[in-house]
Amino acid sequence: MTLDLISPAFASPKVQAALEQLALNAEADSRGAVFTRREVVDFILDLAGYQEDQPLYERRLLEPSFGGGDFLLPIIERLLSAWRAARPNGSPLDDLGGAIRAVELHHETFRSTYAAVVALLKCEGMVANTATALADRWLSQGDFLLAPLEGEFDFVVGNPPYIRQELIPAPLLAEYRSRYQTIYDRADIYIPFIERSLSVLSDGGTLGFICADRWMKNRYGGPLRSLVAEQFHLKVYVDMVDTPAFHSDVIAYPAITIISREAPGATRIAHRPAIDRATLFTLADLLCAPTLPKATSPVRELLKVTNGAEPWLLESSDQMALIRRLEDCFPALEGVGCKVGIGVATGADKAFIGDFDALDVELDRKLPLVMTKDIMSGEVKWRGQGVINPFAEAGGLVDLDEYPRLWRYLEARRDLIAGRHCAQKAPANWYRTIDRITPTLAARPKLLIPDIKGEAHVVFEGGKLYPHHNLYYVTSNDWDLRALQAVLLSAVTRLFVATYSTKMRGGFLRFQAQYLRRIRIPRWADVPEPLRRELAEAAIKRDMQACNQAVFKLYGLSHEERSALGGNGE
Repeated sequence: MTLDLISPAFASPKVQAALEQLALNAEADSRGAVFTRREVVDFILDLAGYQEDQPLYERRLLEPSFGGGDFLLPIIERLLSAWRAARPNGSPLDDLGGAIRAVELHHETFRSTYAAVVALLKCEGMVANTATALADRWLSQGDFLLAPLEGEFDFVVGNPPYIRQELIPAPLLAEYRSRYQTIYDRADIYIPFIERSLSVLSDGGTLGFICADRWMKNRYGGPLRSLVAEQFHLKVYVDMVDTPAFHSDVIAYPAITIISREAPGATRIAHRPAIDRATLFTLADLLCAPTLPKATSPVRELLKVTNGAEPWLLESSDQMALIRRLEDCFPALEGVGCKVGIGVATGADKAFIGDFDALDVELDRKLPLVMTKDIMSGEVKWRGQGVINPFAEAGGLVDLDEYPRLWRYLEARRDLIAGRHCAQKAPANWYRTIDRITPTLAARPKLLIPDIKGEAHVVFEGGKLYPHHNLYYVTSNDWDLRALQAVLLSAVTRLFVATYSTKMRGGFLRFQAQYLRRIRIPRWADVPEPLRRELAEAAIKRDMQACNQAVFKLYGLSHEERSALGGNGE
């Protein structure tokens, strides 16, 4: 076996120590290990074209994070089957030694899977020395993002690790950033895995991955989406919403992507297949067919899914046509006098938040706080919580000498407050909340929207409460908020959010600021007075059908466009 922890030219002690820390980590979750079901593995290999009727022994395949061998062992079975059929008297080492390159960082996982590969080869009739020699050529222990790789590959397949940046030691993250242009914002580690995998594809080569779909729409996926749009063809996308694709549950939905190094073209799309061998075999045939059958099919084909850094729009063609029309005809929400924001994050809610009346500080140092639980009914039912405000109106923090009660309150909780990262970075400002608090926001009427919901949940708040960080808010200088509430409750808003956001487990959408800002809307001055009243009345009554009827008029939707939203509004 080879040990390729890192190229010698970059073997700094800090980076090596960080790699060793990850390589010894025993917790599967913290090292991003999620194990894929065999039926799904075979499906991905079929979609990528790694099939036994092909001369696989003449091709090169890369598995960048082989883990327990979920992909690697079926790959070896297919390789041996194709080789035996074509070259029954061939030399295993000569014919197969370069056919696979597979990398794994975690020491214990590497050893156990190495043993499983040798055992499989012996089972397939190879003598011990040959089995060990092949395993030594194929498998390397190290970090895929740093290990040297020779040549190009016809296939790259697998399930890259899903690790948040916060779990990666700083020296190692800095090394990754220096090498990979797609590590942007808070990108997870699978992003550079995809970048490097694409970079080593041969002309016509194919990547087949199953991983979280967040990068396809989120901000941090922008650079990687640009790379795909400019240099590759997104051939297949399979949405794995609510499917048991893995041996364990995952929060974010996974998706299968097949990307090839060839000129861009149409993308074949399928949604939520049943995870059984027969269904996936049939679906793979459809997704790879030269032409799609004209009869009803679970596969759709869309053009121009990739568009620079823009989020991938993977919904139905009629819904995409509607989105594009609205984007061409109307300005964005923040272009018509509206503002989208998020409530206050304190970094220590137990210290800064409590029963408003019981918060023993000066009256002007606390604000009534509205939280997600206060709006569950669709109306505000304040439960009496409050938040400490350490900020002066003129800017900066208040002088604690001028607020003895606030000083005593904060000092009693100093260990908790001063232990936060933001306080340690600026010890003199140890008592600030993470976000600045602006009391005038509490006094403004606003619409409140929880982050994660199945449907739009938009609640009017009349201007008495300050929002907590689990709530987004919308204010407006121009639009009547009740009329705006009807728009945000409508099927049109849900389409915008569903198109641009990633879904979460259970079918929930992320109603985050970045997606709310995508909503297009007419200027208030262009809305006729009768329609203004109709919108507002529908929102006040919380009549969803009436909201849709009024909003469909607002956008001038045709019968076909209304049907694309799942109803005609009548």
